[in-house]
Amino acid sequence: MKIMINILRHLAGEDDSFWQKIEYETDEKNETVHSALARINKLAEEGICDTEGRKVDAIMWESSCLQKKCGACAMVIDGEPKLACDAFLKDYDGTITIEPLKKFPIICDLIVDRSIMRENLQQMKIWLEDSVKIREKKIDDVYDSSRCLQCGLCLEVCPNFCPGDSFFGAAAIIPTTRLLSSIEPGKRDELRKLYRKHVYSGCGKSLACMDVCPAGIETDRLLSTSNFISMWKRK
Repeated sequence: MKIMINILRHLAGEDDSFWQKIEYETDEKNETVHSALARINKLAEEGICDTEGRKVDAIMWESSCLQKKCGACAMVIDGEPKLACDAFLKDYDGTITIEPLKKFPIICDLIVDRSIMRENLQQMKIWLEDSVKIREKKIDDVYDSSRCLQCGLCLEVCPNFCPGDSFFGAAAIIPTTRLLSSIEPGKRDELRKLYRKHVYSGCGKSLACMDVCPAGIETDRLLSTSNFISMWKRK
């Protein structure tokens, strides 16, 4: 199988980005974008060139588990935010375009600075101060929300999220749901207030986040759960 891989490059310390087209050939029927990038980097050590005759330097990108468990290899593939370990070359028609996530500052090539997600969770105070006993009827919500990879794909497609704004997006909604579903009702007041400020007031409920979630998390259900806990008072 031959495929033209078009990668948006951004070298460390440089101001401008540029496109680099690389002709790639493989005999592996189920090769992923992750595997292709890794092999291209090995070929780069041998001195391969792109279609314009320029030397191909090693492509900088992040990866870890290769099993859709860590979210490290998040990028934009043919205009769709995906994990490189879950994007198969055979699904693309002879050419594939690879770019970094666009909602985050570029560090180098396909590596972006996603620290804003951690900072947002810190503002939401997403941690337990005491031990909790999860009620049986909340187990499904707690388990589902615990599967969030914090990969950032949901924020990439969210029409309401912009780094630095008060709306924190699904990357904050999901772990907040886990916490709201775990702690006792009498200890939720501060978290409910933060949820209303950083989630409820900004979410347009487009649910584009659910379409791209590599873990298949039902964001609509978790959003409904958190809205109920945070916005309604029981008599």
